[in-house]
Amino acid sequence: MVGPTQKALESRLAEGSLQVDESQLHAAEALDRLAADLRSVSPALWPFSPKSLRGVYLFGPVGRGKSMLMDMFFAAAPITPKLRVHFQPFMAQVHALIGVWRSGDAAARRTTFGAAPIFRPWGDDPIAPVADRLARQARLLCFDEFEVVDIADAMILGRLFDALFERGVTLVATSNRPPGGLYEDGLNRQLFLPFITMLKARLEIVEVAGRRDYRIDRLRAAGTWFAPLEAAARARFDALWDDMKAGATEAPAKIEVLGRLLSFPRSCGGLLRAEFAALCAQPLGSRDYLALTARFHTLFIESVPRLGPERRDEARRLGLLVDALYEARARLVILAEDEPDRLYPAGERSFEFQRAASRLEEMRSAIWLDSAR
Repeated sequence: MVGPTQKALESRLAEGSLQVDESQLHAAEALDRLAADLRSVSPALWPFSPKSLRGVYLFGPVGRGKSMLMDMFFAAAPITPKLRVHFQPFMAQVHALIGVWRSGDAAARRTTFGAAPIFRPWGDDPIAPVADRLARQARLLCFDEFEVVDIADAMILGRLFDALFERGVTLVATSNRPPGGLYEDGLNRQLFLPFITMLKARLEIVEVAGRRDYRIDRLRAAGTWFAPLEAAARARFDALWDDMKAGATEAPAKIEVLGRLLSFPRSCGGLLRAEFAALCAQPLGSRDYLALTARFHTLFIESVPRLGPERRDEARRLGLLVDALYEARARLVILAEDEPDRLYPAGERSFEFQRAASRLEEMRSAIWLDSAR
């Protein structure tokens, strides 16, 4: 019997928006196996006898359709409540909850976590109350772009997910790395290894490694620089954004940098779409832009104006943003008033801006797209 993920994939193949990829078909089969398992669990019994099912871990190079497949599965998954989230914002929420537990008074704890369950009372360790709260939020948890680089994340993941599995949470994840490659060369990695063992035992590991990076194909075909700021260029820019999303749902993105929260209304997996004003007319700096490149592999920046001497600060920030994207080997799509070398032709440090203009030219080339991450 063909499951919902395979049906959605076959529909996309029939309409010509995808080409047959055996690794994607294999991944769809694994996800549909999980969908069938989820249908077999009675919702009425779950709060009293929670059961964590064997989840799915999709890994492989970027642009092979992992996020698309997970979104197809998530849309049809026969379970509630369910949550689809990027891994980094999820961990930011976890650390915030741990902070509330450790620093909050009794009233703050009750407001955030409710009353402790009688059959499983909480102690001083924050993992149990955090896991209880997350389990109430989602019986199915779908992570996009699972990547562990932070020692603070690495040191709590094993205990946190052991507690979530105990509470019946089922996990689906996408990642560029196999489980054994997570937190590679990280500090005290030996303490992280039991979590890798847990993932391998609890999840079906499926490689999605077709030969084509579909995102690069789309970027090559459409181009990555759209100018001037007219309806025709904007229509092409919008069409490329929709094509790169591949039917996935947009969501707001929030990134914490040194205690400040950066908010953007439009993101989709590793894609971010933002106005030039939100990125360069605000008091942002290199740390902020580095945080963006750590979170997103492709930025769509719209409404980039031609800058004059009175907007030198915006030109400087655009240069810093381009430097961060360049060093991170990220992809960049821009809707601008003019070509790169005419964006800031005169003004303070306009000569130095020519380095940014040169990098912008390089980043729109086929060679760059092939080598970007």
